[in-house]
Amino acid sequence: MKFAEVIVDVPTMQTDQPYSYKIPAELETIIVPGVRVRVPFGKSNRHVQGFVVGVSTKEPAFAYKEIAEAEDFTPVLNQELLALSDYMTESTFAFKITCLQTMLPAALKTTYEQYFLPTKAASEATRERFAKQSALKVADLRATPQWNEWLKLQTRGEIDVQYLPKKRGKIKQERHLICLLSATELQQIKTILPSNAHQQRALIDLLLTLESNKAYRVAELPLEGYQATLKQAEKKGWIRLEQREVYRTVNTETIPTTQALSLNAEQQLAYEQITQASRKQQETVFLLEGVTGSGKTEVYLQSIADVLKQGKTALMLVPEIALTPQMVTRFKARFGDQVAVLHSGLSVGEKYDEWRRIERCEAKIVVGARSAVFAPLENIGLIILDEEHESSYKQEENPRYHARDIALWRGRYHHCPVVLGSATPSLETRARAHKGRYQLLRLTERAQKQALPKVHLIDMTTEAIKSPNPNFSPALLQAIEQRLQRHEQMVLLLNQRGYSSFMMCRDCGYVVKCPNCDLSLTYHTHPNRLECHYCGHTEPVSYQCPNCHQAHLRYFGTGIQKIEEELQQLFPVARIVRMDADTTRRKGSYEKILKQFDQQQADILLGTQMVAKGLDFPNVTLVGVLNADTALNLPDFRASERTFQLLTQVSGRAGRGQKEGEVFVQTYNPSHYAIQLAQKQDYEAFFLHEMQMRHLNLYPPYVYTLRIVISHKEEAKAAKLAQQVAQKIRPLLTKEAIVLGPTPRSIARINQRYFYQIVIKYKNEPQLMTGLHQLLFNMQKLTQRGFHFFVDREPLQFI
Repeated sequence: MKFAEVIVDVPTMQTDQPYSYKIPAELETIIVPGVRVRVPFGKSNRHVQGFVVGVSTKEPAFAYKEIAEAEDFTPVLNQELLALSDYMTESTFAFKITCLQTMLPAALKTTYEQYFLPTKAASEATRERFAKQSALKVADLRATPQWNEWLKLQTRGEIDVQYLPKKRGKIKQERHLICLLSATELQQIKTILPSNAHQQRALIDLLLTLESNKAYRVAELPLEGYQATLKQAEKKGWIRLEQREVYRTVNTETIPTTQALSLNAEQQLAYEQITQASRKQQETVFLLEGVTGSGKTEVYLQSIADVLKQGKTALMLVPEIALTPQMVTRFKARFGDQVAVLHSGLSVGEKYDEWRRIERCEAKIVVGARSAVFAPLENIGLIILDEEHESSYKQEENPRYHARDIALWRGRYHHCPVVLGSATPSLETRARAHKGRYQLLRLTERAQKQALPKVHLIDMTTEAIKSPNPNFSPALLQAIEQRLQRHEQMVLLLNQRGYSSFMMCRDCGYVVKCPNCDLSLTYHTHPNRLECHYCGHTEPVSYQCPNCHQAHLRYFGTGIQKIEEELQQLFPVARIVRMDADTTRRKGSYEKILKQFDQQQADILLGTQMVAKGLDFPNVTLVGVLNADTALNLPDFRASERTFQLLTQVSGRAGRGQKEGEVFVQTYNPSHYAIQLAQKQDYEAFFLHEMQMRHLNLYPPYVYTLRIVISHKEEAKAAKLAQQVAQKIRPLLTKEAIVLGPTPRSIARINQRYFYQIVIKYKNEPQLMTGLHQLLFNMQKLTQRGFHFFVDREPLQFI
């Protein structure tokens, strides 16, 4: 008799533990760790889903129930990911069931149906079971007397279980043709065919070119208009037609194969250090700090090639979907079908197919955004985080994990190196390298010896007065005109969505605000509406002020849509493409825009921060930053760091080919040290200056930070509970810890909820983590009264 330890899908602190269930005898070969089951739970014995995290023969000391049914026939999570869920539960203050579900693709998290399909190993008798239908629903077979026979077929590998998500995608199948006769038999049949059986003769000629008993896609054969003939041939036993599963192709374009490039001395040293650590199974963490255009990607590619020679796999993370198309193209050009892609821009079906390719060990390399860190790779030999400083690696919803922390954990599990790459590393990462906890590898010059672009600072306090358009300095307008004449390309950055930042009444000063949030609504021209970028509220545009009833509501502030309109008026011949959250909502939009620009079908790529990182276009010789101060004065201690990183990264898009690059940075704060040092692209000087500022004010990396957030629809209730939480937290801390708050968040109300936060700065607090877990346990009952409460370790956002 066997028993399973099950984490049930009841997300509360009281149930966040394994429950023992008896495994029915007929399911003992199927139920293993990583399989999902349906179990009776609670006094009402309602059936809930759960994850099996352990199996034993030891009978529990208390009363137990029996598993109702198995939802999977093979594990959806391997032993490593089950162990990782324990780490995530402890470090992110999230329920274990939430952590387990986070690791699965959407197709497995939604409502779905299961189907049996024959595998390549299926016997003729098994295939005959599917003669009338290409797939059989598992739910229909469970109640039949032959259910145990089906389980045995699955155990033998003759059939496979596939998930068909309801209303969210289907298993893709295509009709295949298998020739059942030898060439001699086909020739004999051809001699006795009537002279007017032209299609049958043509089909025989085609079959003679095919290999017997091998499946061919019907769509790839010249058989258009032969449907009736194919049916006749199948009845006569010449061929067999069957539906077979095929993977959805993420990228249907043919990508030319590329060969490894010659490495310069610094690249070669980095490559040797990484591959040596991989071969020796060392858990070394490398910081690959290289100036923009220094060839970090080539080091990644050649290091992964060495890992593949060792028979191992590799994981490559990029922070933005916008970076994925170019990175995937480079990887597929080097490694072909060994590359799987995982990011939110794929459809549910595509992600499911890619996940299965990885899980079946058909793909050896995974390239993807944040959630790809959970890819079910086995035997990992190298993990890489490109642009490791990016805040998008941190998830802002439960579980609040940082992909870098997950990557480091997996590196330790597989005894493999982790490479953190960036031209502008986060201060926390660079400080660890400075102390020797990470090994620093530096690339100080561009791969092809190109000079870094010359950066001009434009003081808009004086230049805006001279210009015919206040958003463009005369120098930048002249530079754009020159590039258009020389048929060179440009990247322009404005990190502000929409057309105008807000609408205000010119008579009484009323500003149109979101009814759900403490924010003004942003005006968008396409479509013509006002939109809240936090809760998604939209409303039509009205020019009549609801306060004074005068028709004097006007647009104020400049968004990227307005800049696009002004650019087209200033330069009518310019071909402009815009890349922001509004133009990239549709599937494939990133690839379409970048391909258009790469093929030089556009002169100007205008975008928000997504155009600042990782993109490589040799014909780009000009970069313009229209407002460098967008994030500089935000109430966040990382504001200077993010401004420096953004300016340095976007400057690096210029001059990556043979032509020299030039950058114009428009700012109202030209003397600020972040902007001054970004002009020089001097990361080391910025690191030393910013570290002094952090030390003076006791901010990371000199301390750890932790944020406790309490919210409620009534502000007074949120404030009162925040005070009570602060009183309970303070006795847990030593005198060295600093407690800030509770205070309202900078944006105090979002989506009709008021938010209060407590920030703790500390170095070593032995009672803090245990106390917080206990506090979370005690706060559970308050959720029924409308309170939300969460803990965020090392938050990247305080607004």
